[in-house]
Amino acid sequence: MNSQAQQASEPSRTSSPFMRSALSYASQALYRSNPNPRVGCVIVSSTGDVLGVGSTQAAGSAHAEVMALRDVAARGLEARGATAYVTLEPCSHRGRTGPCCDALISAGIQRVVASVSDPNPLVAGQGFAKLRAAGVAVEVGEGAEESVELNVGFFSRMIRGTPWVRLKTAISLDGATALQNGQSQWITSPQARADGHAWRARACAVLTGIGTVLADDPSLDVREVETPRQPHLVIVDSDLRTPANARLWSVSHRSVLIYTGIDAPSRKSHLEALGAQVITMPDASGRVELAAMLRDLAQRNVNELHVEAGQTLNGALVEAHLVDEVLAYVAPKLLGAGTRGITSWGPLQSLQESATLEFHSHQPVGPDLRLLARPPGRAAFVPRAS
Repeated sequence: MNSQAQQASEPSRTSSPFMRSALSYASQALYRSNPNPRVGCVIVSSTGDVLGVGSTQAAGSAHAEVMALRDVAARGLEARGATAYVTLEPCSHRGRTGPCCDALISAGIQRVVASVSDPNPLVAGQGFAKLRAAGVAVEVGEGAEESVELNVGFFSRMIRGTPWVRLKTAISLDGATALQNGQSQWITSPQARADGHAWRARACAVLTGIGTVLADDPSLDVREVETPRQPHLVIVDSDLRTPANARLWSVSHRSVLIYTGIDAPSRKSHLEALGAQVITMPDASGRVELAAMLRDLAQRNVNELHVEAGQTLNGALVEAHLVDEVLAYVAPKLLGAGTRGITSWGPLQSLQESATLEFHSHQPVGPDLRLLARPPGRAAFVPRAS
């Protein structure tokens, strides 16, 4: 497991070994379950023996509770009278799979210990109510913060109607992302780049701007870690300048969404012929309306939006208060004067105008340092126990 997945699966406030195990199994779905939440389940007998374990499979496949019950059966055991430790409220509705509540009830589960209620309005306490109505004891709250961290994008989409926006950057110790001539490969180490790909892999979509496409010709796919799926690619291209020979078109099995601020039928048709979906969403100045774009991406089931862009788009997102988290890899290097920074917004007239963040975590990655920073109070998605 990569280091960022390890961090996500290491609960610091959970006392029960069974819930710790369930959270660990939930982290196994980190790259797999989008747009569904990452959930783990451990079924334990009345004598404290683990009968079965499971985690959420790809969208449209079995959820964690069903996988755990299948594991019980595969071991030749029975779940009747057992306790299910699960990191999210079992679903009570029928989507592409059947309700997990019904499966637990049918199996004779006597008690459910869940981390947190499901923010999805189709569930939102109804799963707990259905279990209790069937005589199943329900306890909620253990491992709640850890479960929300694993599913911060899902909670964001369900509660706010927007994805969780993570701005990724690689910088020198004096804050440079590139030299004045544009050279940036590579400021950070191979270990940091692989770790960055792990964060890219967990996202539903990667966002970049047309400036980065034209200047760097990136593919923006996941290559450094194994993943069963490629995140969608989202491009902010106000004037529809994305070239037909860009490397991004060489990546198979992913969707490309291009948001633009102009109505140009011929350019739109050209890009759609290459496989893109073009969405016209202008603001008052003819640029892309970024807040509306985020709402649209949420409607398209994007949970986590991983931003790898240049100064202009980064600055626009920061200035509009649309960034939920900054993921920064800091190399122990000094690049001197005339370099490029993370954003180009401003200039500010006073320090009070700054975008203030709080450090959320820090961890060495090879010779570099990975920092996560968030606006104060961001990600307070843990609902009250039901």
